[in-house]
Amino acid sequence: MAEIKPDIETFARIKVVGVGGSGNNAISRMIDSKIKGVEFVAINTDAQALHHSKAQEKVHIGKNLTKGLGAGMNPEIGRQAAEENRDEIQEVLKGADMVFVTCGLGGGTGSGAAPVVAETAKELGALTVAVVTKPFSFEGAQRRQIGEEALQNLKDRVDTLITIPNDKLLSIIDRKTTLINAFKIVDDVLRQGVQGISDLITKPGIVNVDFADVRAIMHDSGSALMGIGISSGDNRAAEAAKAAINSPLLELSIDGAKGVLFNISGSSDLTMLEINEAANIITESIDPNAKVIFGAVVDDQVKKGEIHITVVATGFDAERKKESLLVNRVSLNKSATVEEKENEVEAEKEVVETKKERITFPSRKLETKMIIEEKIQPKSITSSAKSEEIEEEDELEIPAFIRRKMEK
Repeated sequence: MAEIKPDIETFARIKVVGVGGSGNNAISRMIDSKIKGVEFVAINTDAQALHHSKAQEKVHIGKNLTKGLGAGMNPEIGRQAAEENRDEIQEVLKGADMVFVTCGLGGGTGSGAAPVVAETAKELGALTVAVVTKPFSFEGAQRRQIGEEALQNLKDRVDTLITIPNDKLLSIIDRKTTLINAFKIVDDVLRQGVQGISDLITKPGIVNVDFADVRAIMHDSGSALMGIGISSGDNRAAEAAKAAINSPLLELSIDGAKGVLFNISGSSDLTMLEINEAANIITESIDPNAKVIFGAVVDDQVKKGEIHITVVATGFDAERKKESLLVNRVSLNKSATVEEKENEVEAEKEVVETKKERITFPSRKLETKMIIEEKIQPKSITSSAKSEEIEEEDELEIPAFIRRKMEK
């Protein structure tokens, strides 16, 4: 019997793009971890580094600009290199429903090219998520500055921006950890961030999540935070959940998030009661009005007896914008109140003046009428009388309340 293929693909098409040296290393680690259901793309200015990448697809950018060398910690070179090969980047990203852009900020290629890659992915209609690291403090002020500028450039070009400060990793590594191993841990955190989200979509699980659910949480959500919890033993579910929501990687508490996505993964011994326990701990720690998407999968790569939980909290920017608008509105109201008061004072002055006019002018008309009546009486008028009348008429041109003061 012939196999019937469904017209609609079961899963969304996901591409993970590693940009620059750190990004390339991160996706090589993801490939080693056998992340399923995603396609990997390596993008770099450095031809040699690109040659060693394990990615299925590779894009060598800036061939004419850097002649196969790196960007030399110059993000402008990285940006120009990406622009030079923008058509190739666009071609390799075509057809993707979701694109992860991963890199280490602070260098030239990652910091300069990643925003161009992200922008291209978003223009193609893909849900675009950047998972990036900020440099260690010991890497120097210049790298930190480059990293901060790159972060701002990325922010406006992605749907969700997950930032991992490398300095935070110092609290979860041993004092004896070598520099090489420390950077491997950085790569592995990037892997966990991408895998924690992609597994929800690509792996059939105990609790399944649709791509539309993930899009609802991550589309145009701005800055996001990621927490990771791993535990084993009798109380592993609760401990892993608490570790994830209190992760050193989280710079803020997740209770301010407007959207939370979390993934619970374990080996074949993962139970439904454990999933329920972990989910309750996480949902009780967030805003009751927040959107929550979660899934649970059995993963052969997880050591037997362990539970891994990845939490992604989104929507912090929306809350900040709201607060900013509220502050502006209060400020505007204050300004409006001052203006209104000033207008009220002016209006009161006008009313007073109008009232004065209304009191004064009828009086003038009455007096004028009396004088006219006197004028039309037939009698002889001497020159002195005429002079007195002129003086009287001049006085009538002065408002009554001023004349009364003059008489005093």
